Amino acid sequence: MTLSQTCACGSQISASECCLPFIQGKRKPATAEQLLRSRYTAFTLGDVDYIVTTHHSKTVGEVNREEIEKWSKGSKWIGFKILQQEAGTASDTQGMIVFHVQYEMDGKMNDHHEQSVFEKENGEWKFLDAQGLQQGPIRRQEPKIGRNDACTCGSGKKYKKCCGMAA
Repeated sequence: MTLSQTCACGSQISASECCLPFIQGKRKPATAEQLLRSRYTAFTLGDVDYIVTTHHSKTVGEVNREEIEKWSKGSKWIGFKILQQEAGTASDTQGMIVFHVQYEMDGKMNDHHEQSVFEKENGEWKFLDAQGLQQGPIRRQEPKIGRNDACTCGSGKKYKKCCGMAA
């Protein structure tokens, strides 16, 4: 990524004015959103040091640097979108952001949907914890109607000879 390129975080601002100053240590993110965006950009750049140093001290012990590096450098990052945000402003001490990322790894497209929690530590925003959000399979609420069952319209006919004929 060059300084004049649009930032990978999707802000439509040049990288030199958006996330790179945070990653390079020239500025500190003022909001949880700025931290999240800069962490995503660090993933796209393979900057594992930034990803690790922006972890909160409460959870940094859980970080697997090797796995982060493998995921970060082994992926082609396609897109990033914030879906929901609660708190996380410059005046807050905690914030929560739900986001979606698309990436390609080993020739396969992947979706990553996450709810991240951020907390200020010594006045700086840090990544505290995350919960992966996966959309489960759609489950039917009512029992499935078989073709030989009575039709649900109340006609008394078999489903296959009534409303099921159109299906």
